[in-house]
Amino acid sequence: MAAAQLTTDRLAETHRPTLDQALETIRTRAYWSPHPEHPKAYGENGSLSAADGLAAYESLLNSRFELDQPGTDGWTGGEVSPYGPALGIEYPHADIEVLLPAMRAGMAAWRDAGPETRALVCVEILARISARTHEFAHAVMHTSGQAFMMAFQAGGPHAQDRGLEAVAYAYAEQVRTPQDAGWSKPQGKRDPLELQKAFTPVARGIALMIGCNTFPTWNGYPGLFASLATGNAVLVKPHPRAVLPLALTVRVAREVLAEAGFDPNLVALAVERPGEGIAKTLAVRPEIRIIDYTGSTAFGDWLEANARQAQVYTEKAGVNTVVVDSTDDYKGMLSNLAFSLSLYSGQMCTTPQNLLIPREGITTEQGPKSYDEVVADLSASVAGLLGDDARANALLGALVNPDVKTRLEAAAALGEVALPSREVANPEFPDAVVRTPVIVKLDGAKPDDEAAYMSECFGPVSFAVAVDSTADALELLRRTVREKGAMTVGAYTTSADTERAVEEVCLEESAQLSLNLTGGVYVNQTAAFSDFHGSGGNPAANAALCDGAFVANRFRVVEIRRQA
Repeated sequence: MAAAQLTTDRLAETHRPTLDQALETIRTRAYWSPHPEHPKAYGENGSLSAADGLAAYESLLNSRFELDQPGTDGWTGGEVSPYGPALGIEYPHADIEVLLPAMRAGMAAWRDAGPETRALVCVEILARISARTHEFAHAVMHTSGQAFMMAFQAGGPHAQDRGLEAVAYAYAEQVRTPQDAGWSKPQGKRDPLELQKAFTPVARGIALMIGCNTFPTWNGYPGLFASLATGNAVLVKPHPRAVLPLALTVRVAREVLAEAGFDPNLVALAVERPGEGIAKTLAVRPEIRIIDYTGSTAFGDWLEANARQAQVYTEKAGVNTVVVDSTDDYKGMLSNLAFSLSLYSGQMCTTPQNLLIPREGITTEQGPKSYDEVVADLSASVAGLLGDDARANALLGALVNPDVKTRLEAAAALGEVALPSREVANPEFPDAVVRTPVIVKLDGAKPDDEAAYMSECFGPVSFAVAVDSTADALELLRRTVREKGAMTVGAYTTSADTERAVEEVCLEESAQLSLNLTGGVYVNQTAAFSDFHGSGGNPAANAALCDGAFVANRFRVVEIRRQA
């Protein structure tokens, strides 16, 4: 799209219907997405086909990634695909003393454009990213280790949906207050007191988005677009192992901003040199007024405690738990859980870790099943799902970093191994580290086992925890969420009383609950516009993706009164 076409009228004609539909969908919570999930949907109307997307990705390798942003004082890189190959891409390294003032320079014009124009520019950015989904998919795959189809969907349309959802919430919060209002206070026989008032949403300042390794776009887009749509400049600091997807995002955003007549420096990239650790330095800069972070609890807690000048939004770690009480679809339950434990090698912040199972067993439509039978049958279900190496590779992807492999190998010593992990060969990428999940039996009554199941073990590790009863499972669930946090909770029960009890725990502890999932929806998946990712109400995260609270404090309303 040429610069002359990115007028306000053109943006409104092209994207206002999409924005309106997004606004309606966050109200109804229905299913909707403007971004196709299937790879074959691309290749026409300006979008890249599969072959063109791969070629575009490959053209980026072993080269410098030019951005033409101010303050570049050198080049840095070093990404190595979890599948083996080095990407060989060098990115501009920024002199922050030069870059931050340049980012602030364009904020006044961006503020004056108003909420609608900002939203429509953001939708245009997302539309251009969507057209390049095949290219982004390879970038996500080779920085996160996700298998291609997951990288395509989660890193592409699902991430774009989350970005658009944030834009819709941001727009709705900004227009809640009218732009202008007349005010007249009666004074009896005297003339009324009259004022004319103007209300302007004003950005906090520069937002810092600290990217994660596993889901650079899915976790990054909500904060990025929420801040940009509310008038803030956004500095994107990618994880050093996953720079490319966010660098591409920054490049697209800068192009669109320039074509729409705004300063492209409203979005910029900060890539760190090896060992530089610039996130801590940036986080406490006075210019940084908003921080979005996904990653470890330790650094999330540090940000919340030390970045006092900024509004900090964190998604950290939790211990996700499933209570298994009873089921009327035993095979469906096992199949659903097996898929949830296996997807992306358990490297999702929503993957179940602890399966709380009464030691006396559970009731099913097939008759009673003992604790040992449930664990053995679940292990068999996982083994069957991943028995074929080609299918296993398509579901598991690759381990994102050596730390995950270390935790996986150490887990076998924590208890009785019900399902050992096995190595899976990837013929296309022989250097990829691919492992199936391990399931370890633990006893909820043994203090020595508690240290394992009450800590997050990120990766393909799950614990089948034997508990004395469902009531004990619910108490352990409550304590886990309260002390450690949880992004997801699952439960299986045919008892209305137990169902209500699980609901009560999750309502009191602010945990998102999925009940009796036996089909094609899984506890570790959430849909934009409908599902809330995290709640912001337990230690796993202080914000939810996405709600009004996620966007409303990224701006303040400034009032100007005039004598009428």
